[in-house]
Amino acid sequence: MELEIRKAELQDLDRLMEIFDHARRFMAASGNPHQWINGYPQREYIEREIREGHCYVCRTPEGRTVATFCFLPSPDPFYDRIDDGQWLNDEPYWVIHRLASDGTVKGIGAVCIDWCARRCGNLRIDTHADNLVMQRLAERCGFRRCGIVYVANGTPRIAYQRVAEAGPLPDTVRTEGGAR
Repeated sequence: MELEIRKAELQDLDRLMEIFDHARRFMAASGNPHQWINGYPQREYIEREIREGHCYVCRTPEGRTVATFCFLPSPDPFYDRIDDGQWLNDEPYWVIHRLASDGTVKGIGAVCIDWCARRCGNLRIDTHADNLVMQRLAERCGFRRCGIVYVANGTPRIAYQRVAEAGPLPDTVRTEGGAR
């Protein structure tokens, strides 16, 4: 299957909120009920991310939106402090946040990470200690565990970084057998 990855538009917002609802239910069922609490990420927050150009959607050839993520340039203020470790480097980086899918396309997380890595070779990501699915995905995609960072509400997150060469990537990627 081919997927298009593009910046989200305001008309995508309802579908993105459905995807986040699905992701919250999936996380809770997978032993991670504490990461996205109290309706996080809220509609207003995602609307702002769309307006600022940080939110992306993954769409099938039929035009169905199946996943979303936010991709932001450094610096991320929550990454200024890292405990129990250190970042792999202090070079400019990009951050992947709020990666979520509707569960219908196998390997979509790796496809999104690959798309980001082809745009920036220095990536950072974080996740809750209970989010074993995301931890495994990050490690399979070449991220190294670097330490602990703290998000806006003060809770800890496991911090990962991936350093690789970036290169051009078309806006359509294949998902046969997972990510390329």
